[in-house]
Amino acid sequence: MTARDSVERLTSSTGEPAWLVSGYELVKALLADPRLSRSHADPRHPVRMTQPALFGGPMGDPETERQDHVRMRRLLTKSFSARRMESLRPRIERIVGHVLDGMEAAGSPADFHAAVSFPLPGLVMCEVIGISEADRADFLRWSEDATHMEHPARSRAGLQSLWRCLGATIERKHAAPGEDVISDMLAAGTADPAMSDDAIAHLASGLLFAGHGSTVAVIDRGILLLLNHLPSAKQREALRRNPSLATQAVEEILRFASPLERQRGNRRGGLPRYASVDLEAGGAKIRSGDLVMFALQDANEDADVFRHPAHFDVTRQENPHLAFSHGLHFCLGASVARMELQLLFGQLFGRFPTLRLDVPLEQLRARADRSDGRVLEIPVAW
Repeated sequence: MTARDSVERLTSSTGEPAWLVSGYELVKALLADPRLSRSHADPRHPVRMTQPALFGGPMGDPETERQDHVRMRRLLTKSFSARRMESLRPRIERIVGHVLDGMEAAGSPADFHAAVSFPLPGLVMCEVIGISEADRADFLRWSEDATHMEHPARSRAGLQSLWRCLGATIERKHAAPGEDVISDMLAAGTADPAMSDDAIAHLASGLLFAGHGSTVAVIDRGILLLLNHLPSAKQREALRRNPSLATQAVEEILRFASPLERQRGNRRGGLPRYASVDLEAGGAKIRSGDLVMFALQDANEDADVFRHPAHFDVTRQENPHLAFSHGLHFCLGASVARMELQLLFGQLFGRFPTLRLDVPLEQLRARADRSDGRVLEIPVAW
């Protein structure tokens, strides 16, 4: 325990009583604690009834969650192996190049969020999952519609269209498998009767939403950090001259808070988990069923772990951040996300050396339904 490690009471954004865990060491330890999970024991719990698992609500059965999670990871080992990642690299590099080509062809000024941040992760996840190129533009539109839960009809229509597309893709992959997640799961299904076509569609859609939304937020955050203020000019120039710095730059972008989050001071939320049993942590008595939230940004700026934590530095060497979580629930797609982010920020300032924000930061509008730094638009010029 350090001075920053604490567990305190608060009210979540959904109005639910919660515990907030802060401090790097305690956050890391409790992220790996199997007594805290994505599932909630009570199926009548309000959050279970109102927040689908695809959009961050509780998921799974607490009795079998660990076994189910280990089984899913085993099924997807091939899909996210080092060999598969290397085979994906040239394909993802082409996708990054095409997205930047599109922004360049449309000309300055542009909306970086619409031109790059939003489409790139979706196109990469389509490649990983096995969605055909002909279906990808529609697939991205439907996935965006599905996230608008404030408009139930739009969200429902988007999900229905996604399911139909996934169903048609699975049918095609039965006949002509490839090197992709759906083909891997179909192959695994020959020895696992639980892997029905519906189960594969559900898992593929979960991977899509997990890999898309979070990476959009990181790209938005990265471009704002690199374009926001004068000291960033030196860091942009370092990336332009030495694209290999993108590996370190991406880790720092993952660690650091969005300028919009800092501006609004809205950094008290966190990654949600539920206690499956009574437990004590940080001097607090947490009861079974309690919501526990992890202050990842606070942990990623713990001065006991990070040198000058409030300083954004693309050359930072030691960077054991927790942006991808830790333990059993460490992000399965971390290697894919890192690859696309490194390829993007490694190319970006070579292609657009004079790229700049076209409006003051304070004029940018954050999405009201998001706490991850995602914005409605990012006007840029070059």
